[in-house]
Amino acid sequence: MKKTSTVNNNTVCKHRMNAIKDTVELLSGKWKFHIVGTLLQSNKMRFMDLLREVDGIGSKMLSKELQDLEMNHLIKREVLDTKPITVEYEITEFGKTLAPIIDEVANWGINYRTSLYGNKTESPE
Repeated sequence: MKKTSTVNNNTVCKHRMNAIKDTVELLSGKWKFHIVGTLLQSNKMRFMDLLREVDGIGSKMLSKELQDLEMNHLIKREVLDTKPITVEYEITEFGKTLAPIIDEVANWGINYRTSLYGNKTESPE
């Protein structure tokens, strides 16, 4: 009886750890959380607007990250028939399921900063 329970627990644990690994790989890197969080707040954004909003990212890196997020069905890209061509990005319905995770990460970060720096709005740099 205990052997079966241990096997089931190991299977559940392995399944859970694989899911965590997949999620971390999908959102890994310095920029993906920021891009997804920005699109969750702004609905649709053009490339240049995203470039301005995601502080510190270069255009090549933004392009690469947007391609990765699109490939993984977290955002969608729409090419508008304008001159010059305009491209808009927006979060997909599946991407919107990341909202509670992004919110929790933000809350954790706020609590962490508060524990380090008190109630100051900005950390010393």
